[in-house]
Amino acid sequence: MQRQEHGGNIYKMTLDTEKRDFIDFSANINPLGAPEWLRSVVNRELENIVHYPDPDSTSFCQAIATHHGISPKNVVAGNGTAELMYAILRLFTTARIVVPVPSYVDYYHAAQQSGNEVVCFPISAQDGFQLQVEKLAKILNPRDLVIIATPNNPTGILPDPAQIRQLIEEREDVWFVIDEAFLDFIPGSESLAGRYENVITLNSMTKFYALPGLRVGYCTCPQVFKDKIKEIIPPWSVNSIAQAVGVAALKDREFRERSIETVQKLRADFYIELQRIPGLTVYPSQVNYHLCRLSEGEESGLLREKLLAHGIAIRPCANFKGLDGHYFRVAVRNREENSRFIQAISEIYPPQKTAKKWAIKKITPALMLQGTCSNAGKSVLAAALCRILVQDGVSVAPFKSQNMSLNSFVTMDGGEMGRAQVVQAQAARLLPDWRMNPILLKPNSDIGSQVIVEGHAVGNMTVREYHRYKSTAWEKVCRTYDGLSSGFQAMILEGAGSPGEVNLKQHDIVNMRMAEYAKAPVLLVGDIDRGGVYASFVGIMSVLAEWERNRVAGFVVNRFRGDAQLLQSAHTYVKEYTGKDVLGVVPYIPHLGLPEEDSVSFKEGIFNREKPVGEHITISLVNLPHISNFTDFEPFLDEPDVHLQVVSTVDQLAGSDVIILPGSKNVIGDIQFLGEYGFVGAIRKFAEDGGVVVGVCGGYQMLGQKVSDPHAIESDMFSVPGLRLLDIETEILPEKNLLRKQGVHNASGAVVAGYEIHHGISHGESDPLFIFDDASACGHANDSGSVWGVYLHGLFDADQFRRWFIDHLRVQKGYKAVGKILHSHDLEPAFDHLADTVRASLDMDRVYTLLGM
Repeated sequence: MQRQEHGGNIYKMTLDTEKRDFIDFSANINPLGAPEWLRSVVNRELENIVHYPDPDSTSFCQAIATHHGISPKNVVAGNGTAELMYAILRLFTTARIVVPVPSYVDYYHAAQQSGNEVVCFPISAQDGFQLQVEKLAKILNPRDLVIIATPNNPTGILPDPAQIRQLIEEREDVWFVIDEAFLDFIPGSESLAGRYENVITLNSMTKFYALPGLRVGYCTCPQVFKDKIKEIIPPWSVNSIAQAVGVAALKDREFRERSIETVQKLRADFYIELQRIPGLTVYPSQVNYHLCRLSEGEESGLLREKLLAHGIAIRPCANFKGLDGHYFRVAVRNREENSRFIQAISEIYPPQKTAKKWAIKKITPALMLQGTCSNAGKSVLAAALCRILVQDGVSVAPFKSQNMSLNSFVTMDGGEMGRAQVVQAQAARLLPDWRMNPILLKPNSDIGSQVIVEGHAVGNMTVREYHRYKSTAWEKVCRTYDGLSSGFQAMILEGAGSPGEVNLKQHDIVNMRMAEYAKAPVLLVGDIDRGGVYASFVGIMSVLAEWERNRVAGFVVNRFRGDAQLLQSAHTYVKEYTGKDVLGVVPYIPHLGLPEEDSVSFKEGIFNREKPVGEHITISLVNLPHISNFTDFEPFLDEPDVHLQVVSTVDQLAGSDVIILPGSKNVIGDIQFLGEYGFVGAIRKFAEDGGVVVGVCGGYQMLGQKVSDPHAIESDMFSVPGLRLLDIETEILPEKNLLRKQGVHNASGAVVAGYEIHHGISHGESDPLFIFDDASACGHANDSGSVWGVYLHGLFDADQFRRWFIDHLRVQKGYKAVGKILHSHDLEPAFDHLADTVRASLDMDRVYTLLGM
């Protein structure tokens, strides 16, 4: 006998469509997908796979009993409810099996196999497919068995619970099999499990917990039937993994509540839009699917073929008794997928009026880079992809929803953003735009940060305070992304840290949640130079939820030194374990010449270079605990006659020609650090002996007489003394100065440009060092000019000024001034070199496929 056709047969659909990228509306599965804990439970239970499973499913049955408030003696676990239903019906040698139809096709099939007479009781479309319980009662005979679905499949309608209970109570001479497979989707629903001696319930975990491939369910029955049912079903019917998952599922109240709320809203919205399709009758449902009827002359089988061409599968209902070829069933899925269904069926049956809220939003093609850890190189690879796309004629913009960095930048409209997205913008040949980084966190303590939103500070927040602010932040991120992405052909997104940080996933707005919003496939980047990269790939995939795993399109191995062919066995292992490919091995690129993203690279010694051979000057950059904008000094790294060293202890200052105090996110805290570790006395002595001392931004403030913080912006200390090397005083104010500046250095005549980011206002009497085009001025020096400071970030990017500064130090040291620029701080060659390297290392055909180009 041919098996009845069901929904959800993706294997047959694959043969029909010759592809797998379709949306399955034929199976009524929870649109939220499986619970996030599923993979962890499965992984944990794998160690028990060497043993036979518990044949009695003891823990699972106890969890079921607890869930329903009944005895485990009334519970039988099974390999899905279909297995249990076939077994139950075989037990009954009864007068008749009565099946209200339309209903699940296997009711009738299993009833036929039992050898009993099968009576179909019609549920009429004229009655709205509502089961007429009183009419059903009139046809029942003693010893009949009735199969009732609560709610019905395929109609989605719940028979009146009070009438069902009354019928059960009045007809103790009739057996009732109550299929509650979809009951969990109905808010306030009450199971009949264990409530009556003439009732057997079937309870599927397949639909509600999105586990159709696992096959796990149970029935509840009078104790007298339990042993009889177990004699019929095969031994070890429920495997150990399914038992463990079942236990976990029944304990998860949060998933249950969220599923009910989500499905109710999605179902109602989907129903409204389906009704707008001309010639389509949609029957009201209470669960996660709708029964629909096409007008006369239209066949659901033909519609199925047309929709498969759109990558959408439905369930034709011609093989349901009581229905004909005009009917089909369609599951409720997530909002985007429901929208795609409406769009597809609207092309087949154009509606007279389309609801605006269901209009398909134009989505800019996007690709996201996430890392196995911080500093895996995803920022640089994002810049590389931006440059590659631009080289290929694609307009592209970078985006990182939330960045944590003390390196920031001021845009032309006075907004503040992270330096990483500035570099990526430059790679894309764009002006930096704060929309590329709408949330910037600038840590100013161990537990808190200044929060920059849409280019401007909204205040200092602890971690807990920021978590409470996240919902607001997320709304702004989405709005910003939509506005930015609408103007480009492609978007390259960057994540933060690792998507596998399970302690952070609950509050995520930068990794998988952002990828899902942007509909961006994810490439997971790992730094092989750190070691353990393949274990990180596998481990992260193991802790991701199923929807997150589905976002991952492949892996990229970064910073490899050696022959990439030697890695093939590892790539094969990763593919076999995760189902995802390694799409490229990017070599280690020494001295790339691009600004670093944040202090991770700085703290790891990215500035450590060999001393130049021959004449050179030594610049000592003090490694402040709250250092910010250290990229101000990166241009010195490629000067052939400069040795830039980062110093963390006083003894490292020996041999310095100049000491630089960089920017700081906590000036008062860093002044205290300088005092505590002996830097204050050493720097003052260095200056008294004629040494050159330079301060930029926060470092400039530290050189003054004192720094006051009356509004407790950075500290609860009202004021602290500075190094007293400049005749200035600074007051830290709540309002942050965010300014772009261009002007001239008075002493050299060199043109400089940059930006100011600071809360403090400094006052002094000496003549300013820089005059800007807007007639403002900045910077002070001591009488000899050997100690000076300025607020302007980026001034050393100017080749002419930087060479003047170096030559000035050379002359002071007794060398001749070079008098010409030896290194141009032009990033374009570095971008092109990076792009060429990555293009040769990455499967760009796959990248363009992922972008849909």
